[in-house]
Amino acid sequence: MKQAKVLLLEDELQLAKIVSETLRSRGFAVTHVNNGVLGLDAARKNDFDVYIVDVMMPFLDGFTFVEELRKTDKQAPVLFLTAKSQTEDVIKGYATGGNDYLKKPFSLEELILRLNELLRRNAAIQSAVSEIIGQYTFYQTRQELWFNGQLSGKLSHRENELLSLLLQNKNQVLDRKAVLLKLWGDDNFFNTRTMDVFITKLRKHLKEDPSVEIINMRGVGYKLIF
Repeated sequence: MKQAKVLLLEDELQLAKIVSETLRSRGFAVTHVNNGVLGLDAARKNDFDVYIVDVMMPFLDGFTFVEELRKTDKQAPVLFLTAKSQTEDVIKGYATGGNDYLKKPFSLEELILRLNELLRRNAAIQSAVSEIIGQYTFYQTRQELWFNGQLSGKLSHRENELLSLLLQNKNQVLDRKAVLLKLWGDDNFFNTRTMDVFITKLRKHLKEDPSVEIINMRGVGYKLIF
């Protein structure tokens, strides 16, 4: 079985030693660095399966490290380890691209459970068929949109069908009547308005990446560009 490669960013050396030794005893391959600058250098030189990141570090804090990491690695899960427990810190951790949050002091057994769950979930995502839409990853069979390594939206069945058709015709006009007949079975006024509502919903799902647009070609249809 392949060893999961972990990058641990922690400036408390005694804690880092305990965490590293425990993870190695459970079959993880651990690389430890004590600040975010060294973390980015290590991430550029290696492919890690999961990151454990302390927030309060010298030179480059954990939030900034993850923001930079997500520019090149959008998939590997990140678990924040920190004494910061304010709600706004938790929200910021997820917003910067984190996937989980464990507050100090913590149980090593819980840390291992969380790591295994993050790795299991990421493996399931990677094995699913996906399409890239700008900075988004679209998993049609799962009806999911992911942004910066995090689930950003669950699509309804109809939203999923409509986005799939738009993607199949990327940068081309998707004929409104053809879509109405294919998905709704009729191009009457009510169904036309319903389709417009679903287009609006898709735009909201894709709003985090300004390079992705669904353009209304008046009287003709829609075009997905990115």
